Amino acid sequence: MTHIHFIAIGGAAMHNLALAVASKAGYRVTGSDDEIFDPALSHLREAGLLPDELGWHPERITPDIDAIILGMHAREDNPELVRARELGIKIYSFPEYLYEQTKDKIRIVVGGSHGKTTTTSMILYVLQRLGIEADYMVGAQIEGFERMVRLSDSAKYAVFEGDEYLTSPLDLRSKFLWYHPHVAILTGIAWDHINVFPTFPEYVDTFRKFVHSIEPGGSFIYYQGDENLRLLAEEVKQKQSSSLEGRSGGVSVIPYDAYEGKVEMQVFGKHNMQNLQAAMLACHCIGVAPDDFYREISTFTGASNRLEKICETETSVAYKDFAHSPSKLKATINAVRERYPEKKLVACMELHTFSSLMAEFLPQYKNCMAEADTAFVYFNPKVIEHKRLTPITKEEVRDAFGTKNVEVFTESAALQERLKGLSYTNTALLMMSSGTFDGVDVKAFATELLNR
Repeated sequence: MTHIHFIAIGGAAMHNLALAVASKAGYRVTGSDDEIFDPALSHLREAGLLPDELGWHPERITPDIDAIILGMHAREDNPELVRARELGIKIYSFPEYLYEQTKDKIRIVVGGSHGKTTTTSMILYVLQRLGIEADYMVGAQIEGFERMVRLSDSAKYAVFEGDEYLTSPLDLRSKFLWYHPHVAILTGIAWDHINVFPTFPEYVDTFRKFVHSIEPGGSFIYYQGDENLRLLAEEVKQKQSSSLEGRSGGVSVIPYDAYEGKVEMQVFGKHNMQNLQAAMLACHCIGVAPDDFYREISTFTGASNRLEKICETETSVAYKDFAHSPSKLKATINAVRERYPEKKLVACMELHTFSSLMAEFLPQYKNCMAEADTAFVYFNPKVIEHKRLTPITKEEVRDAFGTKNVEVFTESAALQERLKGLSYTNTALLMMSSGTFDGVDVKAFATELLNR
C-alpha cells in the first residue's frame, strides 16, 4: 500500500488530485490543511479523506509515508513540511506529481492567460464522446465528468490545463513548465499575476520557457491574432531552421484563428470560437478527424462558471463567469453583447485576485467594461488588507476603468441593493468573479433579480 500525504489538501486542484489518487488500487491517502471550504469540504468528507481536525500536525508525518504532495497554500516553514524534509520523505509539487504519473503518456497541455479551462474542457468533452480514454486535470467541473482530475494506468493520453502560476513554496517556476507537452496550446498572453511577474517581459518569458519545454517532434498550436505568440512562434521557427537537430526532431508550429464553420454551437462569442478551433487542432494531432470533432462539440454547453447560463425568463437572461483579469473581462462582456445586441447589458464584476487589487495593475482595466450599458465593480477593502496590499480607493478604480458607465462599490450589501433597484426587462445580466461577492449565492440572486 502506497501512502501519499497531502499538505494543503483543501485546495480546488489539490483535493481533486487527492480524490483521484485515492480511487487507484493500492493507494492510501491522508491530508491536512488549516482551512477547508465547500465544495472541497463535502467532497473530502464523502470520500473519507477529510482530516480529523484542522491545522498542521508534524507528529503525523512518519517514516511510513511514501510521498508528500505539497500545495501552494502551504508555506515553506509549514511544520509538516519541515518534518517531512527532516525524514527525507519524497516531496512532490502538484504538477510534478501529475507529470510523474503521466510521463509515459502523450500529453496535451493548454496554456494562456485566458480560455485555458474552456479549451481543455472542449478537448476532454470530445475525447469522451468519441470513446478515447484520457487522464486529465482541468480547472472546472465538466458535465459528464465525476471530478476535475483523473489518473489511470490504462489511458494513452493526458490532457492538462497549464497554469503559469507558481508551482509550490519550494519551486517558484510556473506549474506548466513541469508538463513537457507533446501537443501545446497557447491561447493568448495578457499580463496577469503581477505579484509573481512584476513586468510584462517577465510574464512573456515564462510562456517562452513553456514553448521550449515541448517534447521533440511535438506541436505548438497558437492563436495567430496575438502579437506576442506570433513572436514566440517565429523564435521557434528560426531556432529550428538553423539547427540540424531542429530539422530532425523539431516542433510543428500551427497557427489558428476563430472557427467560422456551419455547425451550430451551444457556446458563443468570438473567444469561444477561438478556443474551439484550438481544441480541434489538438485533437487532430492525436488522430481525431475535424468532422468528428465538430459533430461532437456541437452539444458542448461549456465548463462550470465559464459563461454559464444560470437563469432565463421570457425576456431576460443571466450568466456567471470566472472572468477577473482584463482580457477575460473584456472578452466575456463583448461575447454577451454580440449574443444579445438588442438587450440591455448589466455587467457586474468583483476585483478579488492579487493582481486585480494592486494599484499599479488597475490601469490594465481601461475600457474593459465599455460595451456594457450599466457596469458595476466591487472590491472588499478587508480582502486587500488580508492580502497585505496597498489600499486602493473607489475613485482610483473608477478612473482606471475609464468609462462613465462604471459604478464602484466596497460593500456587498450596497451593491446588492443597487442591483435590486434596476429593471431587468429585456436584459442580459452578467456576474463575473473568481470569488463570491462576499458570500452571495450568485445563481439564486440572479434568479431573484430576473423574476422580480
